[in-house]
Amino acid sequence: MGILSWIVMGLIVGILAKFVMPGKDPGGIVMTIVIGIGGAFVGGYIGSLLGLGTVTGLNIGSILLAIGGAVVLLLLYRVIKK
Repeated sequence: MGILSWIVMGLIVGILAKFVMPGKDPGGIVMTIVIGIGGAFVGGYIGSLLGLGTVTGLNIGSILLAIGGAVVLLLLYRVIKK
């Protein structure tokens, strides 16, 4: 995936992760994108370790893996920022 695709997917995944874990988080839209992009990497890594596949593009499986990774990162972000 190209850099623009990662940013778009990061935005989508970051927003979806915020819907899964609502709450007040500092950082705004930029942090949402960063968490989404990082979530794609984390989700792809965890998915490959568990044999579920990797984040390969804008498809349902990749988005679900990326959301899972973003939720993990969002949880860690909240714990660290407390």
